[in-house]
Amino acid sequence: MSSSVSASEPSPIAAPSPAGAPQALCDREPHVPAERLVAEMVPPPRFDSVRFETYVPDPAQPSQAEAVQVLGGFAAGLHGAGAAGGGKRRWFARKPAAPSGPRGVYLDGGYGVGKTHLLASLWHATPAPAERKAFGTFVELTNLVGALGFQQTVRTLSEHRLLCIDEFELDDPGDTVLVSTLLGKLVEAGVALAATSNTLPGKLGEGRFAAADFLREIQGLSAHFRPLRIDGEDYRHRGLPEAPAPFTDEQVTRAAGRTDGATLDAFPDLLGHLSRVHPSRYGALCDGVRAVCLTGVTPVPDQSTALRLVVLADRLYDREVPVLASGLPFDRLFSEEMLAGGYRKKYFRAISRLTALARDAKTLIEA
Repeated sequence: MSSSVSASEPSPIAAPSPAGAPQALCDREPHVPAERLVAEMVPPPRFDSVRFETYVPDPAQPSQAEAVQVLGGFAAGLHGAGAAGGGKRRWFARKPAAPSGPRGVYLDGGYGVGKTHLLASLWHATPAPAERKAFGTFVELTNLVGALGFQQTVRTLSEHRLLCIDEFELDDPGDTVLVSTLLGKLVEAGVALAATSNTLPGKLGEGRFAAADFLREIQGLSAHFRPLRIDGEDYRHRGLPEAPAPFTDEQVTRAAGRTDGATLDAFPDLLGHLSRVHPSRYGALCDGVRAVCLTGVTPVPDQSTALRLVVLADRLYDREVPVLASGLPFDRLFSEEMLAGGYRKKYFRAISRLTALARDAKTLIEA
């Protein structure tokens, strides 16, 4: 019997823990079918209700207000784009000519300036049914190719009017060639593109691999986008108190036991479990979780583990799941060497998001 489930069903997980005992993320082994990966390419719950009107530009950063205007105009321009591209075409219809200029916008800026808010607002403002516009992180996009295969991914996404890619990063040469080719095919099919990143398009891959060896592919990616710089400070910590210090093991365990839907894991055990679950399933790993409680937080031991933790932090942040922890504070998760390396912006984003979730979790102790 197949262990996969339909897009509308929850992922199978381990049997419930005994009454009164919180479940552990380590007990969960979700199986996510390919059709669910496609169906879930929508803005995450945290960004369900965001719109351009709900974005509050920092008056000291004029680039933020400019970004709202440019993206609003981009969305308005897609009102008449349905006839030019995206959507099913007759077998013998003439293939649309590839656009001569950039077919997308690329939001570049530091973490916490509201890029994902603006990207989700663009998705919501685009005049197309949800099944004809897609929103996902760069990791989710590459996972989709892995699940469907390249040609089927091209066919599936070519039916869309807009593809939004959050947290655009190129971590290895294979991803560079893969995404460059995929986006080229989608642009030819008339799909509009929008992306966010902490790295300008021409600088993608810098510090991670021999980018010069793949310059042609990187430049090809850059040609699809109009870069739009957004300056500012991390809004998650703008005018807010510092994140709470870690709690004791006893406090965390007690809070997990009295919080409905909470999970409780020893941090080293969770890191080990993440190595056995594909990152494409981390969202399903969080299904139904109301709070994540961790004991014994320590520095992550290596870069592979650190990158997996970044993906989990993103999925928890998307779902607004508070994280209560004992051990070291989250700003000491990554070594100085990691924070100075090619993935530093990913690590800083993870620290920023986990800090915000730790602040949210403080109410679990106060309760």
